Amino acid sequence: MIILLPADWYNVLKVQTEQTHFKELIANLEKQYTTSTILPEKHNIFRAFQLTPFEQVKVVILGQDPYHGIGQANGLSFSVNRGMKIPPSLRNIYKELQQDVGCQIPDHGDLSNWAKQGVLLLNTSLTVEEGKPNSHQHIGWQEFTNTVIEQISERKESVVFILWGKNALSRQNLINTNRHRIVHAPHPSPLAAHRGFFESNPFSQTNKYLQLHYQQTIEWCNL
Repeated sequence: MIILLPADWYNVLKVQTEQTHFKELIANLEKQYTTSTILPEKHNIFRAFQLTPFEQVKVVILGQDPYHGIGQANGLSFSVNRGMKIPPSLRNIYKELQQDVGCQIPDHGDLSNWAKQGVLLLNTSLTVEEGKPNSHQHIGWQEFTNTVIEQISERKESVVFILWGKNALSRQNLINTNRHRIVHAPHPSPLAAHRGFFESNPFSQTNKYLQLHYQQTIEWCNL
């Protein structure tokens, strides 16, 4: 059985999750898990919300959809579990992390310590079929995750939204930029990173904004 949202997020997203289309999405996924290889594992679909309570959200890093290789997706955008090979996009994120704020490049791809500091590692689609990237972009996730972004924008103050690539940037109209900060750059994938992702300084930009608005900064090196 799919483990749904924790109570705090459910209260924020109650109207959305009680819609017929969301219930149909979950029912459809339950069936797909029995007939196809769907990633991540059921209990990790809403892991980003489990690790980052609504009240603690200070930063949102928006990805597209989970990694589509067996064992890679763990419910957090751009993250893989310890012991898994670090994917190319995350390797580039680590290179920029080192260039920007001087962190030593980790030997693993687990970003859960960021999530526990208030960084919501959200994908626009929360599931994918093995070997078929973006295969679940039209099954109903977009409406749900758009609502997540809208609710953060409406209910919170001074959140940094890190939008990498065109897919993420297409959500900028959901964010009230009078109350929040958008940090954007090309996607960190090898195909796009050299077009402006490197030396875009997203991590230091984020901490400067948080500090300016009297919030505790993110210890980006704490992985």
